[in-house]
Amino acid sequence: MTKQELVEFIANKANLTKADALRALDAMTDGIVEGLKKEGKVALVGFGTFSAKTRAARTGINPLTKESIKIPAKTVASFKAGSKLKDALN
Repeated sequence: MTKQELVEFIANKANLTKADALRALDAMTDGIVEGLKKEGKVALVGFGTFSAKTRAARTGINPLTKESIKIPAKTVASFKAGSKLKDALN
C-alpha cells in the first residue's frame, strides 16, 4: 500500500477529506519521529512499539576490494508488532 492509498483508506474509513486525512497521517508520522527523538520509544497498545536503537561502531569489509572499513555507530528505528496486529495477520 502506498502513502496515497493509505490516505484514501483513512479518508473513507474516517469520513474525512483526502486533505484532512493526509494532514492526520503526516501529523502521526511526525509525532512518532518526535517521540523517538525525545524518548526513544513510542508504544501504540495492541498495534506495536516503535523504538530507537543504537548500533555500535563496527568493522566491515568492502566486497569489491576486500579492504577493511570502519562503520560508524548510528541510531536506527525498529518496530515490534503488538498482539492485535499479529493476530490480525494470521
